[in-house]
Amino acid sequence: MGLAFDVLFLGYQPTGRWPVPLAAPVATLVAGVSAWIGYRHGDRMVLASSLARPLRGGDPNAQVLGNVVEEMAIAAGIPAPAVWVIDDDDPNAFATGRAPGHASIAVTRGLLATLSRDELQGVIGHEMAHIRNYDIRTMTIVAALLGGVVLLSEWGSRLRVRGRDRDEGPAGLASTVVVVLGLVALVVAPLVGRLLAMAVSRRREYDADATSAELTRNPLGLAKALRKLEAAAAPTRRIARGTAHLCITDPLGRRLSSRDGALADLLATHPPIGKRIALLEQLAYAR
Repeated sequence: MGLAFDVLFLGYQPTGRWPVPLAAPVATLVAGVSAWIGYRHGDRMVLASSLARPLRGGDPNAQVLGNVVEEMAIAAGIPAPAVWVIDDDDPNAFATGRAPGHASIAVTRGLLATLSRDELQGVIGHEMAHIRNYDIRTMTIVAALLGGVVLLSEWGSRLRVRGRDRDEGPAGLASTVVVVLGLVALVVAPLVGRLLAMAVSRRREYDADATSAELTRNPLGLAKALRKLEAAAAPTRRIARGTAHLCITDPLGRRLSSRDGALADLLATHPPIGKRIALLEQLAYAR
């Protein structure tokens, strides 16, 4: 996109009197800085977008949640992560960060009000598994890059509009190239970014469920929690679409997440809860 900007607006030609592009290296530098900021501070961005606040002693069930987090951190053999609360009535939770020593777990107010201690332990064990398995690094970077892809799409849309309105300067083929690049960025980039987030998150949810069962020694605790989360049909309004793949269940309440198959594998951020429950019950030797 930077090179296209050079061609259309700055008159760049590789063999002309202006052999060095300007916008292209600047765009590359901006992208590199954006990726670095996403890696270093992506967890804070995700928590801020969800309006999460640190766990306070006066919160309902705060002591229980703090104890459960400490227990699961010991079981996982990692430092206890920071704990955050999201003021949303829909039960959900997610973990974020770049490493076990720089991790956070966020739970909604609805989750604390809905789950028993055993069920809460299963959910925290699931999120602790994401931390121990370094899923949080992958998923946080995916969330940051997905935001960058959306930004690229908006940039492409604006370049396309400006290219159409511009009647002077390098015309013809250069203008056509920029229009095509703008359309590609506008249409394809967000789709590719979301497919990436979905493909990464679906497989990792199964792995985190299994690790939670290993840490808690109680697969049915997480299975019961997932049943309650499935029954809560309302979307988690505080969770942004770009960070939906971080949550233990789909916060957007999309029907596709309850299905299985090739299409769901491509387009859904989470595997079917029913299948996850069945696998956990198999681990507990339950029917």
